[in-house]
Amino acid sequence: MDAFHSFLNNIAREIITPIVAVVALAAFILFIYGVVKFIRNAGDATKRAEGQQQMIWGIIGLAILFGANALVNVIQNTVDSF
Repeated sequence: MDAFHSFLNNIAREIITPIVAVVALAAFILFIYGVVKFIRNAGDATKRAEGQQQMIWGIIGLAILFGANALVNVIQNTVDSF
């Protein structure tokens, strides 16, 4: 069982964590791009709405990622307790 826990920890550390970090960075960049688009196009209502949508999708992406990360941590702690 100890080898299995070590295997799961290695997968989480070497594969899942970097993937989550890259996707979180992409969601954050989308959010920042939306903010810039929203501010830059203050006079154009349609472009401002596009920027607002990008900000919303960036926030939704970050919320999903943080929730998934919390779920992975709960599962990992549960498996580690056995």
